Amino acid sequence: MAKFNSQAEAEAAGVYISKVKSFVKREGRLTKAQGRALEEFWPTKGIEYQNAPLDFAAVFGREAPVVVEIGFGMGKSLVTMAHEAPELNFIGIEVHRPGVGACLADAGELGVENLRVMEHDAVEVLKNMLPDASLHRLQLFFPDPWHKKRHHKRRIVQAEFAELVRTKLAIGGTFHMATDWEPYAEHMAEVMNGADGYTNTAPEGNYVPRPDYRPTTKFEVRGQKLGHGVWDLIYERTA
Repeated sequence: MAKFNSQAEAEAAGVYISKVKSFVKREGRLTKAQGRALEEFWPTKGIEYQNAPLDFAAVFGREAPVVVEIGFGMGKSLVTMAHEAPELNFIGIEVHRPGVGACLADAGELGVENLRVMEHDAVEVLKNMLPDASLHRLQLFFPDPWHKKRHHKRRIVQAEFAELVRTKLAIGGTFHMATDWEPYAEHMAEVMNGADGYTNTAPEGNYVPRPDYRPTTKFEVRGQKLGHGVWDLIYERTA
């Protein structure tokens, strides 16, 4: 399992799932910078939860392919991706408020305009706010692996979730997962290989090389130096 620089980083690194919610609410303590960023940027970059489909063109003020990331942690890699791909629109969903604040602070500092964030249960957002067949890509990077066997049912990547994601992807859209826990990578592959309407994009085997658009995180680099692996899986919606 990855190591973290701080408790906040550790708490922000995963998405937690149960039958009711996709997370365990963890407020944490906001730094002054995070609090200021929430006050300054939430009005323009925040999306409040509502039980109605989003109008992406209205949210972003333009038409562009939409990428959604679930559980963006402190948001550094998400902000980097949005900054480096101005032709795409990005929505990040995270339940850890300090992470939302940190993400908004970084986006504000870089002047990133193609990023919006939500602080809510990702499964509810997917079900109720994201239009069917609307997403270019859905990203799930380093979710909580729930190591113990009795907790495996809490892993977010399950057959029901895969089908929910499929309905939200456009035909040709992709579901990109990454994990640093090999048994979870194997679990992801097993679930996705059994899911209807998807094709694994790996030329051979189940895993793909890290795409250029996914930045490496600090803990990922540190883990690689210690000999830890990272597994990327990308499945395309084909039906």
